Amino acid sequence: MNVQSIIGSKGTDVATIEQVATLAEAIRRLGEHGIGALVVSGDGSAIEGIVSERDIVRSAARSGAGCFEATVGSVMSTDVITCALGDGVDRLMSLMTERRIRHLPVVDDRGRLAGIISIGDVVKARLTELEQENQALSQYISGH
Repeated sequence: MNVQSIIGSKGTDVATIEQVATLAEAIRRLGEHGIGALVVSGDGSAIEGIVSERDIVRSAARSGAGCFEATVGSVMSTDVITCALGDGVDRLMSLMTERRIRHLPVVDDRGRLAGIISIGDVVKARLTELEQENQALSQYISGH
């Protein structure tokens, strides 16, 4: 299974936010969408950064409640790790584990935002693969 098939079943919608938005607005959008990260993009296709719940919590730990008026651009991660439509689940698991990240923006062949993959999406895809392998082995063993 690859990113293309995961995106095909979950959709390509990506929640984005601009760098000038406040962290309070980012928190509101995270809650509204029930997600853990927002891609920072002024136009919805160029990736400028990513801001996660973890980034916001770290900012609050440093600055207290006053951090909520800070801009997304001041706390976002700019070293954004991305994946491509052809990447397989094993590569995604490896990237997420090595980099200790839970969200990977998907880019097309021009480097434009094409979706986002979460650790939950990867686990679901891997479980689907294992179920399919299990069924195939059971059918082989039983001769069906």
